[in-house]
Amino acid sequence: MRETIPVTDPDDPRIADYRAVRERDLVGREGRFVIEGEVVLRLAARRGRFPLVSALLSEKRAALAEVLPDDVPVYVAGQPVMDAIAGFPIHRGVLAIGRRGEAPDPAALLAGLPPRAVVVALIGLTNHDNVGGIFRNAAAFGAQAVLLDSETCDPLYRKAIRVSAGGALVVPFARAGDPPALIATLEEAGFTPLALSPRGAFTLASLRRPDRVALLLGAEGPGLPEEVLARARTVRIPMAGDFDSLNVAVTSGIALHALAGPG
Repeated sequence: MRETIPVTDPDDPRIADYRAVRERDLVGREGRFVIEGEVVLRLAARRGRFPLVSALLSEKRAALAEVLPDDVPVYVAGQPVMDAIAGFPIHRGVLAIGRRGEAPDPAALLAGLPPRAVVVALIGLTNHDNVGGIFRNAAAFGAQAVLLDSETCDPLYRKAIRVSAGGALVVPFARAGDPPALIATLEEAGFTPLALSPRGAFTLASLRRPDRVALLLGAEGPGLPEEVLARARTVRIPMAGDFDSLNVAVTSGIALHALAGPG
């Protein structure tokens, strides 16, 4: 059996990383982030790109210690103690801490991709649910990387990781500055920017996919800035009647499914 470390005091200094989870989510964790839930923890241990620092499990979930590397400390607490540590009920009974490491250079990330590749580029997305959903789709349909502009929220925010089902821990990503800088980085690496818009010049079904393509996604409501649309090939997803609004995460799934094919 995997050795675990019992915790009976919410003020135990060894589990300081887990204290007041929600409040610290908002101010940052000095290069660390929180993983929540069994599915994400298993993925982080098996395929995640980030090293695990430790795990905190409720007594009823202690068996999950077996999926973690031997050098990762595993703390086990009763449910009331775990809830007191986190500051709210942890119904899943599973938390872990990961380490970010050095942020990758976007140009270097793109340069290392294969000749035929799909990249997702997020511009102005500040909703963690949407960013998490897009990373989940990116992982599911084999996107090789995600680029983020300076305004897009953190994919390693706890809620974004949870919504991504761990996709944010698997798909490589990098910050690429403001939208013009992001597009310039893509073009210099030989990627064709593909902007989704209800006013797109082509339908998604009619698109002949370039070998290296970047799917540009903007925030719901304002969409992509005009300066971005002007520098990209614009594509639309036809919808019934005069309805022209899809959730951006749903849109990413439809588009990535189409781009993942042999087209």
